[in-house]
Amino acid sequence: MVKAIHTDKAPQAIGPYSQAIDAGDFVFVSGQIPINPETGEVVAGIEEQTAQVMNNLQAILTEAGLAFSDVVKFTIYITSMDDFAKINEVYAGFLEEPYPARATVEVSKLPKGVCIEMDVVAVKNK
Repeated sequence: MVKAIHTDKAPQAIGPYSQAIDAGDFVFVSGQIPINPETGEVVAGIEEQTAQVMNNLQAILTEAGLAFSDVVKFTIYITSMDDFAKINEVYAGFLEEPYPARATVEVSKLPKGVCIEMDVVAVKNK
């Protein structure tokens, strides 16, 4: 049985998808972009965008009763590898060891012209 996860503390889905899906032992969080859920606006600057994405992911995980320590896989989509070091520094500030597995992929475009999007897979009952 699957269950949709929803919180007003993260941006609302802008298409036919759920913020996250609880699928038994795993929670799959949809890609989050740097929209401030209070204003509906995209935040500016790569460090700020990265922090907003992490905050959005954290809000959804919290709604699911989870935390970053439960995340086993991050996928990070960025529009420029030149931003990798800045992204990595902000990203690391939200996590503790053991760090989750991760893939970082440069893409040509992201929704709303943002510079970064992330999705995660978390495990329950570790």
